[in-house]
Amino acid sequence: MKFIPFFSLFILATLTSYAQELQQQDLDSVVITSSRIDLPFKENSRTITVISSKDIKESPATSVSDLLQQVAGVDIRRRGSNGMQGDLYIRGGGFDQTLLLIDGMKMDDAQTGHHTLNMALPLDVIERIEIIKGPAARVFGQNAFTGAINIVTKSNVDNINSVGYQLGSNNQQLINGTFGFNIKGSSHIVHASSNTSDGYRYNTDYENRNYFLKSTFNQNKKMPISVTASYQERDFGANGFYASPSAKDQYEETKTSLLGVSSNYRNGNLTLKPRLYWKWNQDMYVFIRHNPAVYRNLHQTNKIGAELHGSYKSKLGTTGFGVDLAKVYISSNNLGQRDRFMTNVFMEHRFKLINDNLDITPGVAITYFSDFKFHAFPGIDLGYQINDKLRVYGNIGYTYRIPTYTDLYYSDPTTLGNENLDPEEAIAEEIGLKFNSGKLHATATVFNRDSRKLIDFVKENDTDLWQATNVRDVNTKGVELQTDYTFNLAQLPQNISLGYTFIDDDVKAVANNFSRYSINSLKHQVVGTLKTSFIKHLNHSIVYKYLERTTGQSYIVLDANVTATINQKLNLSLIANNIFNQDYYETNLVPMPKGNIILGINYRF
Repeated sequence: MKFIPFFSLFILATLTSYAQELQQQDLDSVVITSSRIDLPFKENSRTITVISSKDIKESPATSVSDLLQQVAGVDIRRRGSNGMQGDLYIRGGGFDQTLLLIDGMKMDDAQTGHHTLNMALPLDVIERIEIIKGPAARVFGQNAFTGAINIVTKSNVDNINSVGYQLGSNNQQLINGTFGFNIKGSSHIVHASSNTSDGYRYNTDYENRNYFLKSTFNQNKKMPISVTASYQERDFGANGFYASPSAKDQYEETKTSLLGVSSNYRNGNLTLKPRLYWKWNQDMYVFIRHNPAVYRNLHQTNKIGAELHGSYKSKLGTTGFGVDLAKVYISSNNLGQRDRFMTNVFMEHRFKLINDNLDITPGVAITYFSDFKFHAFPGIDLGYQINDKLRVYGNIGYTYRIPTYTDLYYSDPTTLGNENLDPEEAIAEEIGLKFNSGKLHATATVFNRDSRKLIDFVKENDTDLWQATNVRDVNTKGVELQTDYTFNLAQLPQNISLGYTFIDDDVKAVANNFSRYSINSLKHQVVGTLKTSFIKHLNHSIVYKYLERTTGQSYIVLDANVTATINQKLNLSLIANNIFNQDYYETNLVPMPKGNIILGINYRF
């Protein structure tokens, strides 16, 4: 039986031996804004991981997809390199069951969950990433089936001006520039970047262009206004990405944009957060790159949303409330002309009892879909502060996912959607323990999820079409452990973190003879990160990943990064990925790149 190799246990023992002279981290000062009631990190009664801007800077990751792979409990199943295409999972589940947000704006895509990570922003403009694991429909509504990830963008223009260039294996080149400035009470951040590569094998070349703007007006007044605009293009060869691995000449182009306007009004105990946004996505896919006439799909999806969230503090606690309105339009040569209106109303209240040591937060979300009618999603969070270092917490909630338009209407020579599909449903629970000595952060969590009516494409005979059907019931149990240490060695900062996730999927039998989507969770996942500095202005980081999937496939991937800072302005970096040339794939039998290196230079001014 394959299990965690001895090397993983050796790393745990080695890292633990370094845990001396630990210093206070600033994590507790972070306010989690993705919750409807803003709470300091240490007071949340959910399993939350925060990736800070410092973590991003010191990581060997070059994209959000690579970065999220360094978090236990998160599974990014990539096709190709540098985040060109990948699917997002939290604690198992499906690729459309985790909600992505940008500054709280929902980036779900009605066409297909394969486009969730199209809106993953360049790392240079990200302040932090908040990862909420477990049922989150009560907080965010549809798609937060297994959790949610909120990317918080930078707003401080100080020390942000920079230009950079990277050159790596397979002629990978990245050119980027980020600029920030203030004008009469307003601040502005502008970013542009271009990332290209010849590809690590036949027909995996890509070209990725990113543009980002964030402006804040009325900064010194009671109601500041923030405007966010983003546009991304991804053109890539998709050798074996979809259909069968033998389909080597596939090609895809995606274009995604976001325009959002938001504000934050505070008056005494009342906080209001209004928001308007427009998200657009275009997906063009051809089966044979140099002969589009054989088979071509073109989809355009627009989502227009308006939200008003708020909270009010009283003697009875804090009440969170709000309403989300959204309209989705899709125009497609395959899926047709479709539209959907969505309304989500939610309320929750946080009670604090027993000298404020016990918190209880019940809540409910009621959602209306023009094509799926009303649904209610209750849940409750509980936490108890045993002492100033130890906290126990738990939560339970009902969660769901509305079928995508691909599930409902997609049709090709081998596949047929089903417009009579029902939403997927689940009841999920978790119990956890958080320890924070001010020097050491550690969490241990046990979770369970009973999923029903999961959608799969099935058929009775080999010659039949694949038909979308609500056929699967799955019970998912798991354990998650996480530790994080920071300490000084020779008066220089060092950091060690280690995470482990175990998932056991009990998949109920499917009556059909053939099934397209098999459950392939990360049964065992070990992620270890070591960040060291032995010479001033020279930093190193090593990321170790051991992964074993439900199918039995297991592999070890080691990444590393070395960064030298000269005159506090010039950074030189060397990134090495998959150092040991591990053969592995993450989805659809697409082989991942062997070892590669990236040399970089970045100048701040």
